Amino acid sequence: MSLVYWDSMLFVYLLERNPTFFPLVKTMHEEMRRRGDTLCTSIFTVGEVLVVPRKLGSQSGADRILSFFATGTLRLLPYDLETANQFALVRAWTGASPPDAIHLASAAQVQVDLFLTNDRKLLPMRVPGIGRIAGLDPKVLRAVQP
Repeated sequence: MSLVYWDSMLFVYLLERNPTFFPLVKTMHEEMRRRGDTLCTSIFTVGEVLVVPRKLGSQSGADRILSFFATGTLRLLPYDLETANQFALVRAWTGASPPDAIHLASAAQVQVDLFLTNDRKLLPMRVPGIGRIAGLDPKVLRAVQP
């Protein structure tokens, strides 16, 4: 069983059924469930995913997203004092943008095995506390032992 962090866009692809990325993200999500992996993300992700429905004035869209994150099927990581300190370290080490550093810091704080993203600029980064940063490829799950 691995602890796997998803960057915000993966949730967007899943919840909005993005025609390009939904099949891949769904496959990876199903494989993680089969393996018994724990999916986690920052509470910050919820805010990022809510932007479009809020911009569109879609209360039903916002409610659907909030319901998804409230199901208890994934671990929502808090942004607290320790994470804020980790954020500063990540920014100092990598020069990552503030939103990216929040995600990386949240993941590092709980010592994730795998950080999944579709953001190519994050892929070469090495962050203490994160076993591996990888893109959208189901084979990457095989590289992380359950």
